[in-house]
Amino acid sequence: MKTRITELLGCEYPIIQGGMAWVAEHTLASAVSNAGGIGLIAGGSAPIDYLREQIRLCKEKTDKPFGVNIMLMSPNADDLAQLCIDEGVKVITTGAGNPGKYMAAWKEAGIKVMPVVPSVALAKRMEKSGADAVIAEGTESGGHIGENTTMCLVPQVVDAVEIPVIAAGGIADGRGMAAAFMLGAEGVQIGTRFLASEECQIHPTFKELVIKAKDTDNIVTGRYTGHPCRNIKTKFAKKLATGEKEGTLSPEEFEQLTVGALRRAVVDGDVDSGSFLCGAISGMVNEIKTCADIVKEINDGAEKLLKI
Repeated sequence: MKTRITELLGCEYPIIQGGMAWVAEHTLASAVSNAGGIGLIAGGSAPIDYLREQIRLCKEKTDKPFGVNIMLMSPNADDLAQLCIDEGVKVITTGAGNPGKYMAAWKEAGIKVMPVVPSVALAKRMEKSGADAVIAEGTESGGHIGENTTMCLVPQVVDAVEIPVIAAGGIADGRGMAAAFMLGAEGVQIGTRFLASEECQIHPTFKELVIKAKDTDNIVTGRYTGHPCRNIKTKFAKKLATGEKEGTLSPEEFEQLTVGALRRAVVDGDVDSGSFLCGAISGMVNEIKTCADIVKEINDGAEKLLKI
């Protein structure tokens, strides 16, 4: 399947792995890139030396294009923006802010920039600032979310900009990819499906929760803090949701409880105090496969439905 996204990024399939904090490291990213998609390493707020090592390890495992996700609200965003230039990273995705101040330097370095956007207004701003494509992410996604659904957001963004649009949120198989293409997208970004990949380095408990999740086993917490997140429904997540709903947890107390909670989920598999960020589509993810099998299965399924 060839689209403006495969031409732009130099990949075989228009499938981008989500830049999931604490999850998207070099093993997963290189596996997705080797499978013909675009793997991403999550920048987050990790030390620059660690991220430099991750980029270099990824280069050792793949000669295919891969990228880095930069959360622009991170305190080390400036350093990470420069690190990507210094290390010759080919693709950058951004979230939680406007990458405008970095755009000229990234473009001069030949980097393809694809901001994640939750709205038409931000998509237009990103196009004006020089973005090569935008990732229209619906509220079905795991982690930090907006309120607009993928089904509603993607076609509106497609109509509003000239650059290619990548759909994200609630996509885990060929049907989801085909649907996104029917809405006008030219690529998809997928996170939750790759949580249940052999190469994903998360704690086995996290993978088990994804595999066993039903359609009702996801929950959004943190809306009253201004940072809503979609999680797998655990006792800890329900405790946060109850405290938020009943007012027994102040926003400050909520934030205190959730500091480090993603690391506790990903690294320790701690169901008592960890936040297992995961998309609403987890109920469709029922088995662990290699990244190569996942990428090919999704692409082939979409091609069959789209009769390409």
